[in-house]
Amino acid sequence: MFGTVAFSRATSEAVSDWMAWFERLKAEGKCTGGHPLENEGKVVSGKQRSVADGPFAESKEVIGGFFYLTVADENEAIEIAKQCPGLEFGSVVEVRPVAEICSVKQRAEEYSKRELAGTRA
Repeated sequence: MFGTVAFSRATSEAVSDWMAWFERLKAEGKCTGGHPLENEGKVVSGKQRSVADGPFAESKEVIGGFFYLTVADENEAIEIAKQCPGLEFGSVVEVRPVAEICSVKQRAEEYSKRELAGTRA
């Protein structure tokens, strides 16, 4: 399964094309879901767990939403991404595989196993 993330600067002109594209992908069984993201939210950061309004408009890219794609491989996901109507308006689409396990959790589990093995030696 692959996910696409649209970094969207598209105007309202593209909304109907975008929805038609999304609905077509769902009808073809290629898209298993997705959601737009609100323009507002909070950013939590640092050791002090500071909370600030965000995301920040100054950011180079703003994540507009995501799709989950069920495709044979990355090349098929890329071909679907190339069809994004927002590209005509300056959007950028990122294609990534969906991880089966969080990489941080995986590293923590591997570290724990090594530590446990070291105490038994």
